[in-house]
Amino acid sequence: MALASASGADAPPAAGPADYDVLIRGGTVYTGDAPPFVGDVAVKGDRIAYVGPRAAGSAARSIDASGMIVAPGFIDPHTHADSALRSDNPVARLVLPFLTQGVTTAFIGVDGYGSADVAQTLDRGRDTGINYATYVGFGAVRTAVIGNAQRAPDAPELTRMQGLVATAMCQGALGLSTGLFYAPQSFARQDEVISLARIAGAAGGIYDSHLRDESSYSIGLLGAVDEAIAIGQEARIPVHIAHIKALGVDVQGKAPQVIARIEAARAKGQVVTADQYPWAASGTGLSAALIPRWAQDGGRAAMLSRFADAQMSARLRSEALENLRRRGGAEAILITVGPDWAQGKTLAQLARERSVDPVSAAIELLKVAEVSIASFNQDEGDIAAFMQRDWVVTSSDASQGHPRYYASFSRKYATYVRERGVIDLRTFIASSTIRTARMFDLAGRGELRSGNFADVVVFDPVRFAPRADYTHPARFGTGMIAVIVNGQIAIEHGRPTGEAAGRPLERQPRTAACP
Repeated sequence: MALASASGADAPPAAGPADYDVLIRGGTVYTGDAPPFVGDVAVKGDRIAYVGPRAAGSAARSIDASGMIVAPGFIDPHTHADSALRSDNPVARLVLPFLTQGVTTAFIGVDGYGSADVAQTLDRGRDTGINYATYVGFGAVRTAVIGNAQRAPDAPELTRMQGLVATAMCQGALGLSTGLFYAPQSFARQDEVISLARIAGAAGGIYDSHLRDESSYSIGLLGAVDEAIAIGQEARIPVHIAHIKALGVDVQGKAPQVIARIEAARAKGQVVTADQYPWAASGTGLSAALIPRWAQDGGRAAMLSRFADAQMSARLRSEALENLRRRGGAEAILITVGPDWAQGKTLAQLARERSVDPVSAAIELLKVAEVSIASFNQDEGDIAAFMQRDWVVTSSDASQGHPRYYASFSRKYATYVRERGVIDLRTFIASSTIRTARMFDLAGRGELRSGNFADVVVFDPVRFAPRADYTHPARFGTGMIAVIVNGQIAIEHGRPTGEAAGRPLERQPRTAACP
């Protein structure tokens, strides 16, 4: 693929009145993974019309990018922005937390939560601020057929599940996502997952997985990586590991071993990739973090009944205490979304306030509501090791209550490029744009190239930074000067314009079985 550069740019078109709709002048242009150059990017309609040192002609609107970075719009392959994109609120549908940090395309339906009705998901996503694609979720499919039970499907049920996946792939799903860490998906055996992944693979899809274990809960981090690789081999499907990490005190420092396993598979020709968010704290539900899976068999109501069962209480509390140890203790658990009296406090603080032990405090809280937490459980050495691999791309795992929703791409740049020098600017841009587009076969996106869709960002290399943190997770960042989505200016002079130019992106299935 030819990349535009100062020495190999598109030929300037002949001058004429309003040759372009938008002309970005004089920025330092990163087309994707090519060396940067100072030049122009021009847009006509929804496409890039010119990338090179100097565009001839005029434009209806011009953006002075002198001293700024010009790059493809960022692509976020793992988000929980489903509710925003499907909202009836037109402002929510703009997804401003993403646009203000330069994200122009996002994936939803991750961790197995994607709806089995992919057609409806894509149809609901009109008039959005960003482009998006969706997975079909293993959890959604399994729940639709067998509910929350801890059992394997029988033959007719498995056939129904396979049919739901096949239909979703024909409707344009990216592939099959799983969250094998979460009940009831955790109740599925490997062979069940393979049987559904094989359907997605035959249609040209991807197997995207929140690993069964990112720590030492069940089969261990390394065992879970091996399982994902084995699923990909057996189902003949590319494997993508979601938010790759080494979570908890038992596995911190094991990034090199994870990397070695993945690169061994890649060396044999298997497609294995991953994404990563640039935060030391993960985000999840309190029950997912602490409550053993057997206690969640049957759903929330069944879990609450077990809290009150004296015969089960000792075992449940003992296992919850061990899970708390894995995650670094009660001081490492911050309540991010929950009742007013708990939000913004650590589990240790709640326990002290109520004069109970941390597990009792957690159970009391879960009796009121399921809550979201930030769990401080990762080592910076592991984060850096994963970030430096060319098969790991930028993501956010964006969820409400965690600053990663508003600030993952800006944090990666400000912290890991400018402050710590873990990666350079060119790598940051490549891992946030063209690498992701190539991994997921997003035709015409992720690269500033004549004829591609005009998803473009302009940011200040000095001021591009997050303002969101764990105490104030919903703050917009600074330094994003302009964002263009499909040729329309969505952010101008750092402010939203209200344009909703995003589009649902349907993957074209490679199967004759689709109607």
